[in-house]
Amino acid sequence: MDRHFIEMMIPHHDGAIAMAELALRRARRPEIQALARSIRDSQTRENAQMRAWYRQWFGGEVPAWGGSYGRGVYSGWGGWMGGGMMGPGRGMGMMGTGTDVEWLKQAPDFDRAFIEQMIPHHRMGVMMASMAQSGSRHPELRALQQAMVTVQSREIEQMAQWYRSWYGAP
Repeated sequence: MDRHFIEMMIPHHDGAIAMAELALRRARRPEIQALARSIRDSQTRENAQMRAWYRQWFGGEVPAWGGSYGRGVYSGWGGWMGGGMMGPGRGMGMMGTGTDVEWLKQAPDFDRAFIEQMIPHHRMGVMMASMAQSGSRHPELRALQQAMVTVQSREIEQMAQWYRSWYGAP
């Protein structure tokens, strides 16, 4: 379970980091830029930690992700699920990689599009980390998974509040 979690969470984090990097260039609202900076920094640190654990525990580098982005959502446990839609032409893909980042580059209202993409991305991360906790053999990884659930759940709520306030919609 730990090997699988790390192999799936690192590319998932890479997607969020790519969206955050884009937000640092395109977001108009300082709140989105601050959130993007926090996501980029924390998930970059988490990826480095998971890579170090992977080398220590499994004796090698994390394999490069060979999945097909933009064709559905990798559940992390049960395989590919259908790519839910976040709006016209906006499939979730691997939630932030490939298609989503390309779409975000062109989004007319970047801040709105960022929230519409990052909330489901974080929800998937919360689900993956929550599910992995019960099967994890390493207490330090369980602690990181719990921290992911806590932080990303808080960020989801913050983005949802901004969305309601700025766009008047749920």
